[in-house]
Order: sequence, then C-alpha cells, then structure tokens
Amino acid sequence: MSDGSHPTRHGVHAPGRAAIAAPHLRTDRWWVSPLVTALGLTAFVAYSTWRAFANSNYYTEPYVSPFYSPCLGTNCADMPLGARWPLFGDWWGLSPALLVLIFPLGFRLTCYYYRKAYYRGFWAAPPACAVPEPHAKYTGETRFPLILQNIHRYFFYFAIPVAGILTYDVVLGFRDQHGHWGHAGLGTLILLINIVLIWAYTFSCHSCRHIVGGRLKHFSRHPVRYRLWSWAGKLNTRHMQLAWASLISVAVADFYVYLVASGAFHDPRFF
Repeated sequence: MSDGSHPTRHGVHAPGRAAIAAPHLRTDRWWVSPLVTALGLTAFVAYSTWRAFANSNYYTEPYVSPFYSPCLGTNCADMPLGARWPLFGDWWGLSPALLVLIFPLGFRLTCYYYRKAYYRGFWAAPPACAVPEPHAKYTGETRFPLILQNIHRYFFYFAIPVAGILTYDVVLGFRDQHGHWGHAGLGTLILLINIVLIWAYTFSCHSCRHIVGGRLKHFSRHPVRYRLWSWAGKLNTRHMQLAWASLISVAVADFYVYLVASGAFHDPRFF
C-alpha cells in the first residue's frame, strides 16, 4: 500500500504520470497489427514444426528443401546432388532437420525485428505504440532468459554459411536428374527467389550493418566499409518487409519440394 488506502500503481498509472482514466487514447484499430503478426508467426511455427519432424519428402533431384540443407545426419535421404555431410550419426533416429534449423531459426528468433513482433504479438509488451503494456514491471532484456537475445550477432555468423549452402543448392537446381547443366524448372525459380530474399534479409540485419561499419570514427578513411555500411543501411530500411518475405519464401520453397517429392505435383521444366 502506498498511502494506506490505495494500492501501489506502476507504469502509466504510477505517481507523476498523466492522470488519464482511459486505457489509451487511440481510436484506430491498433490491435490488427499484433493480431496478424501473432497469427502469421503461429502458422509458420506450426508448419515448420511439422516439416522438421516429418523426416520425409525433402529431396527430389535436383531440389532439396531449405529446412534440411545441409543434411548432417547419417539417416539423411540419398542426395547425390545435395549438401549431404553425415557428421553427427543418426541423431538418435530424429529428423536431420533438427541439426541445422537451430541456426536460421536462432538467427530469426533473436532478430531485432522479430523480437518486436513477438513481444507485441504474444506478450503485449507493449501491444502497440501508445498502448500501455499490462505488466507491472519492465526489465527489458537484462534478465534470463531474454538476456540471451544478445547472442544474435553470433547467430548471424552461422547464418552466413547456411545461406551459402542454400545458394549451392540453387546452383544445383540448374541441373537435370542426369546431372547435365543448363536446365531449370519451376522449383529452380522458387529456390532462386527464396535465396535472394534470404540474402537480402541477412544483409539487412542490424548486426550486419554494425559489423561492416560500426565503431568507425572516420568513414573517409574506410571507403570500402563505408560503401558496405551504406548498402546495408538501405536494406535495413526494408528489414521488416524482408523478414516476412523471406519467412514466407522459405516455407513456400520447402512446401514445393514436399509436393514434388511426394508425387503430388510434377515439376515443370522450362529448358
């Protein structure tokens, strides 16, 4: 009790804050954005969980699902035209996707934009601008487990080689089932669009921008890093859009490979 008769108030209702009786003064449909975000992320988590544990229909020459590349278990499908490096045994019989997905998912989970998205969508911290959060305390990312968000930069280092391997998979997509070059199908186009979006999202990352141009006192003395920083800065202005576009594209790419590998759809070849 603060004065013997009234309970202690926190946040926007704390002493010294404006005495506004209404929960907020916004008149627009501010709740639409966090709701759509929550539904979109939930749909992706549900789909990716199903596909990660399915352990089937992730390779059909010359395409490999981005969820399963590189394939690091001995229980991987036979992938003569894919990145198959059995380094970790059969992983107790579990899906080999679980060995590699931890890196791109960890990169996205700790991403600055995605933090904002799921903090607002799931935890209402806060649900929207100028709408107070319902929590009595605010500790930010200073305590466990949210303090682990600071490892985002290290996940960025892992995201680079993973994107490089997915690029290798796209290059292999220009081969036919007999290994001849100069061929392409609808799957090749889908995988190509996916990797372009993944690279754009990766390079638009705040950590990337800081790594290439951060802690420099004189840009004039570092023209190359300044140019890279400028390019990363331009991509960074579209970080949210690239985050969603690449999230959708990686799911579409995986689902396409699933359809072709399961025999539900025949991959049309352009040339």
